[in-house]
Amino acid sequence: MRTLVTPTDALSVYGPPQGHWTAQDWETLPDDGNRYEIIDGVLYMSTSPSYFHQWILKQFVIRWGAKVEDSGLGYVHFAPVGVLMPGCEPVQPDLVFIRAGRESIIHDRRIRGVPDLIAEILSPGNRDYDEDIKKAAYERAGVPEYAVIDPDQRRLKLFRLDAQRRYGDALVFGADQTVTFQAAPSVPLRIAELFAGSPDTTP
Repeated sequence: MRTLVTPTDALSVYGPPQGHWTAQDWETLPDDGNRYEIIDGVLYMSTSPSYFHQWILKQFVIRWGAKVEDSGLGYVHFAPVGVLMPGCEPVQPDLVFIRAGRESIIHDRRIRGVPDLIAEILSPGNRDYDEDIKKAAYERAGVPEYAVIDPDQRRLKLFRLDAQRRYGDALVFGADQTVTFQAAPSVPLRIAELFAGSPDTTP
């Protein structure tokens, strides 16, 4: 059977009907340069990101992730990496952070549990996917903090679980501001540093 892959309608792949995909099915997909993810049994695909997208991710790792790891606070990883948690089997977030002491969820080539922080960088074709579908999935899975970086607006939106285990209104940080994540409060991140210096800022 061929399955239509969303959010794009330009590709179909062999596999079970949408709504019935599993991590085992995902493991059989080709290594073709696309990023495949499964949320609530539905297979999603995204193509290679832009240079600017990857620049932002690199700056996030250098200016925040490296400091976090050097301080012994935990483990930072970036896509492509499979993260398996309830309803997400798997997803491949742009960046994940796991606090020290919780590294047991990293085993058998994957992250098999809920990270303490997930970050996604918006691309022109994935805004609804990251801000709606993934946000709802990460909330249901219990991800404590979810950061969405918007290259167009030069800002970061941060969602945190409240006492009812729901994401409240986003905390919005502009380029002239600094964000501190609850997962690693001793390492702040200045938003402008994510975007500065890139030779190409095309989304």
